[in-house]
Amino acid sequence: MPWMLPEDRFNDCGWGCAYRSLQTLVSWFQRQQYTRKPIPSHREAQQILVKLGDKARDFIGSQNWIGAIELSYILDEYLGVTSKILTVNRGSDIPSHARELAAHFKSQGTPVMIGGGVLAYTLLGVAFDDTTGECAFLILDPHYTGGEDLKKIQGGTWVGWKKPGDSAAAGGPLFVRDAFYNFLCPQCPKAV
Repeated sequence: MPWMLPEDRFNDCGWGCAYRSLQTLVSWFQRQQYTRKPIPSHREAQQILVKLGDKARDFIGSQNWIGAIELSYILDEYLGVTSKILTVNRGSDIPSHARELAAHFKSQGTPVMIGGGVLAYTLLGVAFDDTTGECAFLILDPHYTGGEDLKKIQGGTWVGWKKPGDSAAAGGPLFVRDAFYNFLCPQCPKAV
């Protein structure tokens, strides 16, 4: 059974991972009471990109991938949330940015969308040891293809701590050694 939201039974298997990450980010802003806007559907996200002129009209209803840059446009337009983007040229270099990513969680707390290689993930936290330089990443993997089995989802495979060199839940390396990655780091709105 492909991954589907329980409330809409929408099949996005093979192309929807970044959209799922977007929905996780918007959900976080809801739970922190920054917004009451609903979580956008894939189609609504596509409509925003067309409205902004980033995509042609035939993008709406397609199964085309989006990445961190598109998510930044959507978050800005939909929620008024700006984002910083950390670009890492090689997956093997990601551990050297663990300190910077850990600082994001201390200062902002927002989940981070990871786009690159051929998959998207959502980063929920970073463990970084200043003394040894060892690090681990709390990854929410939107590629889960099963029923609503929380034990299976939360059992460390689909949501869990991953160290450099670990495999992704869907198989293969978590970070492809020679692929580039964009880390979309949404910024919390400033209180007025």
